[in-house]
Amino acid sequence: MPGFDDAFTALIGNEGGYSNNPSDPGGETMWGITARVARAYGYVGAMRDLPLDTAKSIAKKLYWDPLRLDSFDPRVAFQIFDANYNGGHPVIWMQGAAGAKVDGLIGPQTITAVQATDPLRFLMRWNALRLTYYTSLKTWATFGKGWANRIANNLTKGAA
Repeated sequence: MPGFDDAFTALIGNEGGYSNNPSDPGGETMWGITARVARAYGYVGAMRDLPLDTAKSIAKKLYWDPLRLDSFDPRVAFQIFDANYNGGHPVIWMQGAAGAKVDGLIGPQTITAVQATDPLRFLMRWNALRLTYYTSLKTWATFGKGWANRIANNLTKGAA
């Protein structure tokens, strides 16, 4: 996965299309973009009709660029992107997986620490943190199987 375009394609394989599950705290989504986020980025149409290109543009601006994911090994960047898109605490997990000071702030020390960590070691630590978080959520009983499968798929992509 050399960059954002490939990462987005892989991400959409995890997300799928339209969803409006009443158990999902994110509410109505299309391509994994919630109605709240789509509206904040100026989309006014029906969520079922959200164009994939609009979702891609939002994803780059909101979930890829702020974490400076172009700075990292593509396998690492994809894992972070997927979790940032799906929900969680990506900066804290980046710091934990890289052995950096955990302060929740993205900055030069976090970027350098992630870059200096062996990508496969990072992926193992990252996904351990991610799974620990997901299993602590009240919605684990409803969505846990899907989240675990998502992480398993991501690990397979990371090993490719």
